[in-house]
Amino acid sequence: MAALWILSFCLVWPVCLALTPAAEHPQPHNLPPVLGLNSTDGSLSVDLPMALRVFSVDYHHVQAPFEIVLWIMLASLAKLGFHWSGRVPAVVPESCLLIMVGLLVGGVIYGVRHSAPPTLSADAFFLFLLPPIVLDAGYFLPGRLFFENLGTILWYAVLGTLWNVLGIGLSLYGVCLLAQSTLGDVSLLHCLLFGSLIAAVDPVAVLSVFQEMHVNDQLHILVFGESLLNDAVTVVLYKQFESFLRLPSVSGLDVLLGGCRVVVVGLGGLFVGLFFGLLAALTSRFTSRAQVIAPLFVFLYSYLSYLTSEMLHLSGIMAIVTCAVTMKQYVEANVSERSNTSIQYFLKMWSSVSETLIFIFLGVSTIQDVHMWSWPFVCSTLLLCLVWRATGVLLLTAVVNKLRRNAVTFRDQFIIAYGGLRGAICFSLVFLIDDFPKKRLFITTTIVVILFTVFVQGMTIKPLVELLDVKRKKRALPTVSEEIHSRLIDHLLAGIEDVVGYWGQHYWKDKFEQFNRKYLRRFLIREDHQARSSILRVYQELERREQRGDEEAPPLVDPRSHSRPLLPEEMDSIRRILSRNLQSFNNKQTPAYSRHTLNQDGSRDRMRKPLHRHQSLGERYTSTQGEDGEFSGVGRVRKGLSRSHTVCSMSPRVAFQESSVSAASAQITDLSSSSAPGEDLISPQHQAPEGGAPKKHLSFVFENEKEQ
Repeated sequence: MAALWILSFCLVWPVCLALTPAAEHPQPHNLPPVLGLNSTDGSLSVDLPMALRVFSVDYHHVQAPFEIVLWIMLASLAKLGFHWSGRVPAVVPESCLLIMVGLLVGGVIYGVRHSAPPTLSADAFFLFLLPPIVLDAGYFLPGRLFFENLGTILWYAVLGTLWNVLGIGLSLYGVCLLAQSTLGDVSLLHCLLFGSLIAAVDPVAVLSVFQEMHVNDQLHILVFGESLLNDAVTVVLYKQFESFLRLPSVSGLDVLLGGCRVVVVGLGGLFVGLFFGLLAALTSRFTSRAQVIAPLFVFLYSYLSYLTSEMLHLSGIMAIVTCAVTMKQYVEANVSERSNTSIQYFLKMWSSVSETLIFIFLGVSTIQDVHMWSWPFVCSTLLLCLVWRATGVLLLTAVVNKLRRNAVTFRDQFIIAYGGLRGAICFSLVFLIDDFPKKRLFITTTIVVILFTVFVQGMTIKPLVELLDVKRKKRALPTVSEEIHSRLIDHLLAGIEDVVGYWGQHYWKDKFEQFNRKYLRRFLIREDHQARSSILRVYQELERREQRGDEEAPPLVDPRSHSRPLLPEEMDSIRRILSRNLQSFNNKQTPAYSRHTLNQDGSRDRMRKPLHRHQSLGERYTSTQGEDGEFSGVGRVRKGLSRSHTVCSMSPRVAFQESSVSAASAQITDLSSSSAPGEDLISPQHQAPEGGAPKKHLSFVFENEKEQ
């Protein structure tokens, strides 16, 4: 562990020296002249060196890639050191420790340079660091859970975000009016702009905390889906309020056009992602002869959808998520297993490095000279973020629970409200604000809110989940039987909705599956990779999950189950019991009949007698002593059975008890013949054919059931 920190410091020091201005590094006088303009008239002249140099250093030639590699190496070593730090990961979230490393690095850089360390630019964040994280989240999105809870997720992401933005913005404007002396120059649009960025629930922070908690599937998909789509909504609202600020005046028509623009931006990003997702699936169909470059199309088309949306001023987050969800099932069916493994590990590695860099730069950027403090504004922002999110979750859940079959419990609502962590998105957006007198106050408040939510809420949310006993999710991979039964239930519910005329989610899901199977899969998947059976497709999907080795999947054998091994004599006993009963069951034959050939004589009524109540064997034997002779044989057989065995009879036609296994194939005689011990007397009309047995007859012969 100490070696990792020493190595990290060795990497930080070259970065600090590299970031030192050129004026602090005077050039030696004996350096040879270089190629350039070296004449008074501006003509190009070549200065030849005085002697050949054996060794030279040209750092500026590799400065940009060298510093990028050093930052990535520092982030990776910090992440590695976190996982080797003993019991620290069980108490402190990874994001908290990475921010602390960033604070340390920022302090070292500030001490060396005596100036503010470099900050993470908004362009670098939105164009290079955010797309891998969103692509990883969208590609490995649990599709079934997401679409089953899509209505609730959109309810939280759209209406919940509007609730938080308007509530926080209007409340902060009221605080600014009360503190007129210090905050009087903050307008309503500035407060709404700040409310739109501070309402962004960062998926990086949420995922890094909830990934280790293994909460139940419903809670996980609600928190994850809401945080993922919340980013798209907040970015769109931020750009909308920013455009309002640049107008000389805002009218009602501008507000109406702004609302239309929000809808266009969201739907436009969705259609752009859908187009590139289908294009990626179609391209992967023709990669059979070049499987090496097949994973490359996944990254290229996804990133191209994001860049295209940003170029058209649409929602890039919506585009890349839609592209990943659209192409996943077709790409996985077209490419080989090695390519699928490459896609998985590269996405996980890329997103992990991006998350680590973001958190480190959050800590580094905190050490700077642009802070402005205001107790009323900072404290009010912290309190309002908690209050408005909690009230929004409670009110929206109260409405949505009336429409859900599986209601969101109060414990889950508390976790959803408390899990609203802020992260790099709001930090990057605050630096995009145009310069005005209180911009530094907005930056300081945003940093305080991020540090409070990540450290305080992030460190206490895991103990709260354990204290509230929130239901955890099933960590075992589903079996083929579970998947088949789940699909059977889906088809059954879709049929019921179709019969009653209700177009619910199962109806539309079944329609999409038919369209997908009939058109999309035939067009986007190669002919030799199309599964002929749905069961085979389920098996292939489960095999793919098992080969991926999901982090959340535990071993197939539950370590908590400690069962003793069976003894050899017990195994032999079980083997004998199973072999005898299987042989007896296979020898039985059920006569075929139809309702047109049923016997209509009076002997049928003789077999229909009132049901007897359930009795123990001793009582039943006693009760059979005074009855007819047809039950006396049964009593003699059951006399020798153990008292622990009870027999449930649905009719007086008692099950056929055989004294040996070979008696199962014996021919049943008529009523006049003498019955052996253990045989029921059956009328000739209900006799089984030769070598058969009565209908619905199954005999289980145990070793302790001996013939008396």
